Order: sequence, then structure tokens, then C-alpha cells
Amino acid sequence: MSSYYDLEDLLAEEEPVSVLFRVAADGVGILDPSSEDNNVEQGAKVDLPLWLAQDLFQRQAAFINLPSYFNQRVRKEMQADPGCVDIRSRCPYFYGVGCKLVPLTNDATLGSFLLYTLRGRYKDILCKSHSAAVSSTPKVMQILSREETILFQAGRESMTAFKKWRMEGTRMERAAVLGKKRKPQGEL
Repeated sequence: MSSYYDLEDLLAEEEPVSVLFRVAADGVGILDPSSEDNNVEQGAKVDLPLWLAQDLFQRQAAFINLPSYFNQRVRKEMQADPGCVDIRSRCPYFYGVGCKLVPLTNDATLGSFLLYTLRGRYKDILCKSHSAAVSSTPKVMQILSREETILFQAGRESMTAFKKWRMEGTRMERAAVLGKKRKPQGEL
């Protein structure tokens, strides 16, 4: 569920998506850079922001094509080793865009691909976030999507808080009440 005020969601919806127009559209030639007049012809393939592509799809004016970062070649790379694939260079909002495209495309495997990718990368991200030095920026940050970067930073902050609690926090001690031996109930 997207939030109107969520900046990350707004930025994800600005990602370009390829759209194939089902109908001709008059007065919107600015959308198609190859258009010589102010119209978009039926069958024209145009790259639009995701938010506009969603609206055109819901009005049955266009089909949405999956972006190249969800094609079969990328899926095979993910199956080989999900932790080594550079998602950030392909799409900084990989999971957000993918989740928005699941109901809009006819690809029934997109949702399971996103889940497989996150499962394959999750453990590695958390392990690296717990072992990375706080003062440096690890190399792994360069290949993480924005959603994974947030997960990495949360893991790093939780490990820092744990270490602080372990070193500086109050120690658990036995309560004074538990220190006294009680006599069994039958004895006087």
C-alpha cells in the first residue's frame, strides 16, 4: 500500500516504464519524442513514468511492458547468485517498482521472482550489516537497491545498539528477594 506522503514511493513511481498505446491519443505528442505532430498513434511505444503508465493501463489506453531489469537474462543471473547482482544500477527502487507492476502486467512469475530475489539477498545483507565497520561504507552498498539499503542500515543500527547495550548497559542481577533461602512450607 503506497502512502501519499512517502518520498520513497514517489521516487519509485517516477521510474520510466515502456508503454504500448492501444488507442491513439490526441494532444499528448509531448509524451512521444518521435512524434512530429501533437498526437500519439495507436501502437506507439513510449517510455513514461510509472504513475502515468498505471493510469493509462487502468483506463485501458495502454499496455505496460516489463522493464529490462526484469527480463529473463536478469532472472538467470539472480538464480545463479542473487547476492552478486548489481540491482542499484538497473533500478534503485527494484522491489517497489516490481510490486507495482505485478498487477499491471501479464507476467505471472514476477511476484515470485521478486520474493526469490529478496530471500536470496536478505541473509547476506544482514550478515554484512552486522559485521561491517560503522565508520566505513562497505562495498556491498554499491549494489543494493534503495529498499535493501534501508534494510542494511537498520541492521547496522541494531548491531550498534546491541553492542552499546552489551558494553555500557545495566547488568542483570539477581533480585535481593531471591537471595534468601526459603524454608519449605511444612517446616517451622
